[in-house]
Amino acid sequence: MTAKRNDNVNLSKLFTMKALLALLIGVAALTAQVHAQTAGVPAPTNIPGQKYPQLLPDNRVMFRVKAPDAQKVQMDLGRKYDMVKDTSGFWTVTTDPIPEGFHYYSLFIDGVALCDPSSQTFYGMGRMASGIDIPDKDMDYYQPKNVPHGQVRSVNYYSDMTKAWRRANVYTPAGYDENPKKRYPVMYLQHGSGEDETGWPTQGKMDLILDNLIAEGKATPMIVVMERGYATDPTRPVSTTGPGPGGMAANVFPEVLVKEVIPMIDKQFRTLSDRDNRAMAGLSMGGFQTFQTTMTNLDKFAYIGGFSGAGRLQPGADIKQLYDGVWSDADAFNKKVKMVYVSIGTKEPERMYAGVKGFHEALDKAGIKHVYYESPGTSHEWQTWRRSLRQYASLIFKK
Repeated sequence: MTAKRNDNVNLSKLFTMKALLALLIGVAALTAQVHAQTAGVPAPTNIPGQKYPQLLPDNRVMFRVKAPDAQKVQMDLGRKYDMVKDTSGFWTVTTDPIPEGFHYYSLFIDGVALCDPSSQTFYGMGRMASGIDIPDKDMDYYQPKNVPHGQVRSVNYYSDMTKAWRRANVYTPAGYDENPKKRYPVMYLQHGSGEDETGWPTQGKMDLILDNLIAEGKATPMIVVMERGYATDPTRPVSTTGPGPGGMAANVFPEVLVKEVIPMIDKQFRTLSDRDNRAMAGLSMGGFQTFQTTMTNLDKFAYIGGFSGAGRLQPGADIKQLYDGVWSDADAFNKKVKMVYVSIGTKEPERMYAGVKGFHEALDKAGIKHVYYESPGTSHEWQTWRRSLRQYASLIFKK
């Protein structure tokens, strides 16, 4: 009897061990599955070698910052998130899902806004800021590929109008230096409020967008000029309100562009300098500047584009009265201007979305031919403007 009882005990232990082993294997498998679903990868905007911020599969972002002496740390990305401190002095937080595209963000340590030391910095928000790029399912068009690449060159010049040195970034297409006799059309491409001439080549990926379009035969090889959209005449009073340094009331950028930048570019680069080979476009503030500049200089521009920004149309205003009545004769305008382009993101702030869409509808009503594009699911950020540039650049300078 004793031997049989021992055999039963041993058998029971064996079954228990097998059950425990099966349970452990199941827990390990479940843990691995959960880890696979939540494991992050370093953001492409991180400084090389930095593990955080991390992008999670559902577009949440995990941040980790060391600040052992701080009393309160927050991450501001769309909204402020309180971070939690561990015993090693590291503060961590995981955000809500973030929309696809590029977003500026700030680290707040005891109330002071700082750049994340693990992230690259970008000029935006009127200062240097951290930035993070949430991958877009439709992002192939601005990825580096094995195609001929153009160059972004920095051009410094002295402005007699502003009595200051200024800088423009100039994109020249692949093959520009190899064929010294070929001339190119020019697009003047402007940034938004709180940004500068580095915005389009850095945050906007404009060189990759143009490289890929040109390589695919979808865009005409062109020169692209990106200037700083703030230009103050020192003889005029400076406003302390409005976007950008010094406000916009004293901004003479349209005059600087037409009287100084265009002649300088035509002299230093091999341009096709007639109006049929000159375009202008811009995002947000740059879109307003584009219409402000081109509508009063239609002898110099044939293509006009506004991304999340276009002509200013107050409620109840007659569009035919804007810009000295340039839209009062639709037939004459349509014959003179080769293309007007207007775009907006579907998730932009309601007032902005309604304003741009209302402007588009007013153009329609006035009989002004134009292209209208809504970027699906994007807000007032670079993904809207990258998509807009891709479409706009593929439409201009067509024979």
